[in-house]
Amino acid sequence: MIRSLFAAAILVVAATSSQAQVRPFPPTFHKQDVKANGTTIHVRVGGSGPAVVLLHGYGETGDMWEPLAANLVRDHLVIVPDLRGLGLSARPAGGYDKKTQGEDVAGVLDALKVRKADLVTHDIGNMVGFAFAAEHRDRVRRFVLMDAPIPGVGPWEEILKNPLLWHFRFGGPDMERLVAGRERIYLDRFWNEFSAKPDRFTEASRQHYAALYAMPGAMHAGFAQFAAFDQDAIDDRAFLAEGKLAMPVLAVGGSASFGSTMAAVMRFAATDVEEAVIPDAGHWLMEEQPQATVAVVRAFLDKGK
Repeated sequence: MIRSLFAAAILVVAATSSQAQVRPFPPTFHKQDVKANGTTIHVRVGGSGPAVVLLHGYGETGDMWEPLAANLVRDHLVIVPDLRGLGLSARPAGGYDKKTQGEDVAGVLDALKVRKADLVTHDIGNMVGFAFAAEHRDRVRRFVLMDAPIPGVGPWEEILKNPLLWHFRFGGPDMERLVAGRERIYLDRFWNEFSAKPDRFTEASRQHYAALYAMPGAMHAGFAQFAAFDQDAIDDRAFLAEGKLAMPVLAVGGSASFGSTMAAVMRFAATDVEEAVIPDAGHWLMEEQPQATVAVVRAFLDKGK
């Protein structure tokens, strides 16, 4: 029964997406489901050369990375997963702490026979990427983090007090019932409030992601990502007790969002941090200022050649 409901939901998403689709990845990419760390991760893979992994955040899926993926695929092997429980990845009952999801990334790379990679992350993807980089320091060449804090790192406790981040503590079965059938209303809050100009997060993109988050179990998995933050903070402090990250790090913030705070946070966690602030942008950097964001990321990754 559950399997048939899941299949039916995918058909609904496909039908909706045919009329309201974020830009598709170039035809050089293929999609595959990878068995990793006790679950199944949906992955887009394309190109050849040095590997780069792109990790999305909440309110989106790996689809958000199309502008950057289309640029990097010219000379990289580009690997774009959907995080555990989100998009078209499986929705296991547990494992939404970021340490476990870091091992999801390791499992995907192992399955694809990739030893080392650059890492580009956004939002909750930052947290998963940090856990992966901290546990597998020899597997990450360069690390780009975009516009979101890391649990337990730097001014985390002060960041939690920001009323704009009310959703960090919003979850549980009653909250799931409140948003059931109203996923678009809930997600619009984030797309609107965290944008410099909300209309840059297009209606087509909103319909696309709302359909994916309306799939069975998707909102439950999304709330689980936030519910794990207390454990994530414990794990991240333990990682830092072993020493800061040594690989080159680029901390990117939107001028109307995290801005230079992104670099300030990462200097608590890494020894080699560059700062970039994208002008006229909020949190949704790939939607609001894709060209400027791609240029900054590409320039940083090219330094590693």
